[in-house]
Amino acid sequence: MATIDDVKKLAALARMRVGDAELAKFTSEFDAILAYVGQLEQLNLPKDLKAGKPPVRNVMREDGEPHKGGTYTEKLAEQFSAREGNALSVKQIIQHGKAFASAPRYEKTK
Repeated sequence: MATIDDVKKLAALARMRVGDAELAKFTSEFDAILAYVGQLEQLNLPKDLKAGKPPVRNVMREDGEPHKGGTYTEKLAEQFSAREGNALSVKQIIQHGKAFASAPRYEKTK
């Protein structure tokens, strides 16, 4: 089980400042992550991994005939909320200089 000191050390390695109020939350989340990753120990893998290694192959498809240009343009443009001539407008989600109220703020330490 992870301790608050473990979380503090991990935060220091990540160069993050974590407030005292968040330490308990991160400690429980850290335990959940370790439990999830611990499931890998239950995998039944062969002792000699090189013997069962598949050959390397290119998984990219061959280029075929592309569709005619502009075929899907209007259908895609209809999905946008606003249009200004040939420019498509989207809702602004990034505000420079302001932090989102719902997102936690983690400050990097020096």
